[in-house]
Amino acid sequence: MNIGEAARRSGVSAKMIRHYEAQGLITPGLRSEAGYRLFSASDVDTLRFIRQSRLMGFSLPQVSDLLSLWRNPGRSSQEVKRLASAHVAELDARIRELTAMRDALAGLARSCHGDARPDCPILSGLADGVVRDSGPCATRKET
Repeated sequence: MNIGEAARRSGVSAKMIRHYEAQGLITPGLRSEAGYRLFSASDVDTLRFIRQSRLMGFSLPQVSDLLSLWRNPGRSSQEVKRLASAHVAELDARIRELTAMRDALAGLARSCHGDARPDCPILSGLADGVVRDSGPCATRKET
């Protein structure tokens, strides 16, 4: 099938299929005489697996590891569980960080009158580094 059909069947856009090919997550599709990519049902299954993994928040390197395990019938489920458990811990940490960020911003928003006055506790708090210097947000590094 062509890339459009593979995209429709897998729920992965043609652009992302090309990206996953470039990242080595799927093998480059065979080419028709006209140079169009051709995909098999197995490729679609792999694309669905990648899509589900990405929906769970796994990074591309983690998806690569999961694909290797999925493709290996002799794998140990212990390694799969280890990867999943580590990802759960990462998600928990992100949830804590996002909750702290939300709480800090909500506090600033509550302190703002939101009227015609020019003074703004939200802008002052951001400028003074109040939010960044306290709580779990302080551990977040600027990139």
